[in-house]
Amino acid sequence: MATVELTKENFDSVVSDNGFVLIDFWAAWCGPCRQFAPVYEAASERHDDLVFAKVDTETQQELAQAFDIRSIPTLMIVRDNVAVFAQPGALPEAALEDVIGQARGLDMDEVRKSVEAARSEARQQPRQPE
Repeated sequence: MATVELTKENFDSVVSDNGFVLIDFWAAWCGPCRQFAPVYEAASERHDDLVFAKVDTETQQELAQAFDIRSIPTLMIVRDNVAVFAQPGALPEAALEDVIGQARGLDMDEVRKSVEAARSEARQQPRQPE
């Protein structure tokens, strides 16, 4: 399966309409991004049940800023509208396969409970004076 180019216009629909999306934040001038591209593309061929997407951080600066991308390439995995993984750096094939396997194995009900508990705790924390 070919990768999908994400833009600010289609990002929400692609992520919302698909339960498991891998996102590669990259730029054409980035050597490690070019090194990771064939590894990512090959994984997309092996895992045709998943959506593999790319965000060009040069043309989609708002998306890169929204996700606080500070280093590229950065790989993010979103399952059921929850970011379950984000890591900068070009992963070798075996590491990418391992991350995909771990993300597939997540109990999303438990993940959602953890996210909600963290949000609840954050709301209960007193604000620090600035």
